[in-house]
Amino acid sequence: MHKTGTIAPMRRRVVISGLGPVSCFGVGIDPLWTALLEGRSGMARVRAFDAGGMLCQLGAEIPDGFSVRDFVPKTYRKATKVMARDIEIAVAAARAATLDANILTRGFCEDGQTPTYEGARIGCSIGAGLIAAEIPELSAAFVTATNDAGAFDYDKWGTEGINNLTPLWLLKYLPNMLACHVTIVHGAEGPSNTITCAEASGLLSVGESRAVIERSDAELCFSGSAESKISPLGYNRLECAKRLARTDPDADPTSFVRPFDPDAPGSIPGEGGGILLLEEREAARSRNARPYAEILGFGAGQSPIRGDAKARSEGLTNAIERALEDAEVAPGEVDAIVPGAQGAAEVDDAEAAALREVFADRLPNIPLITLTPNLGSTYAGAGGLALSVAALCLRHQTLPARLHAGRCPDDLDAGPAPTRDARLRRILVCTTALGGQNAAVLLATPE
Repeated sequence: MHKTGTIAPMRRRVVISGLGPVSCFGVGIDPLWTALLEGRSGMARVRAFDAGGMLCQLGAEIPDGFSVRDFVPKTYRKATKVMARDIEIAVAAARAATLDANILTRGFCEDGQTPTYEGARIGCSIGAGLIAAEIPELSAAFVTATNDAGAFDYDKWGTEGINNLTPLWLLKYLPNMLACHVTIVHGAEGPSNTITCAEASGLLSVGESRAVIERSDAELCFSGSAESKISPLGYNRLECAKRLARTDPDADPTSFVRPFDPDAPGSIPGEGGGILLLEEREAARSRNARPYAEILGFGAGQSPIRGDAKARSEGLTNAIERALEDAEVAPGEVDAIVPGAQGAAEVDDAEAAALREVFADRLPNIPLITLTPNLGSTYAGAGGLALSVAALCLRHQTLPARLHAGRCPDDLDAGPAPTRDARLRRILVCTTALGGQNAAVLLATPE
C-alpha cells in the first residue's frame, strides 16, 4: 500500500530474448519447431539401456552424437566428466540460448571481446529433477554393502559400501549442479537458485527469475529446466509412481500417449528441457534484441496428492487464476494453452478440472498445445520446453500440428489437428506436478 500522494514505482518488464530447447529432435529451435510443424514424434524403442524388463520399453531420447563438450569452452571440458545427463542437457541448452539471443558471456569471450552484461547482473534459476544415478557407478558400492545372506545391509552401506563410490560422485548427481555449471561457464554471479518440484520446476524457475529482474537484482537471467528419465532407475521410479504406460516396443508410441483420454494407459518418458534467457525489456531494447514474448503473469499453487479430480485441481486452478490476475488479463483473453497433458488419466483429469473451472464455457474454443505425443514426458524438463514452444507459437503466429490417437472430452480442443495459422496474443503455460505443486505462466506478444 502506497501513501496518499505518492506514485508507485514503474514495474520492470521482463521478456524472453533467447531460447535453448533440447529435445528428442536435437539441440536448438530449428529441429524442434520443424518436427512439431510436421507432426512428428521422437518416441521409439529405448537405446540407452536394455528396457526388456520394464513395463515401458519406449522413450524419447536425444539423438545420437550429442556431446556436452561441444557446448562448453575448451578450458571447461575436463569438468564435463562430472556431469550427469541432466546437467549436460542444461549446459547445452544454456549455450544454445545465448547464441539465439546474441548474448556474449564471459566464458565465450575471445581476446578483445567484452561480455554483453557484467557477471553480477546475470542471475540463474533452473528447475531440476532428482537425478537418477548410473547403475555401474553404484554396483561396486552395493556389492560391498551386503550381509552374509546376500541382502543389502544399511550398516555396511554406511561403513563400507559408500567408500566405494567415486570421490566426486555427489557432485555429479546433486540437482543444484545444473545451475552451478551454467553459472560457472557463463560467469553469472547474480542471484542463483535451483527448484526441484518435478513437472512444475521449469515454470516456477521462470517466476523466480522474473522476480529477480523486477526487483533490479539482475538484467538477465538463465531460467528453465532440464531432466532425463531415460535410465533404469528413472524408469523404476516412474513405475513405482504408476505413471508409465505398459507398452509393446514394436507398436506406434503415439498410440499409447493420449492426453486427456479417459482410457489413456500412462506416459512414456522423454529427456530434454529448455533454458530461456529472461531479460529486462529496456535492456533488451537498448541492444536491439528481438524478444519472443513478454512474461505477463505468473502464479503458483499447491494441491493435495490424493482425493478426487476436483480436490487435486485446486492448486492448479489457483495458479492459473493468480497468473491471470498478475497479468490483469481475463480468461477470455487467452488464445491458447500449453498444459502438462501427461497422458496419465488421473493426472490429466485434475488438470482438465482446473481448466474447466477457470475457462468455463469458453474452454472448448481454446486450442490446447499438447507436446507429450511428440516429446514424451520430460518431467522437470517439461516447463522449459513448453515455454519455448509457446514463445515460438507467438513469434510465428502458428499452432503446430497435434498428435492424438485416442478420444478427448468434447469440451477440450486436444484432438488431432494439422499445423495452422492463428491469431495469438497471449498463451498460458501451466502444469501440475507429482508432489502436488502447480504453476502457470502467461506469455504475450512483445510490444
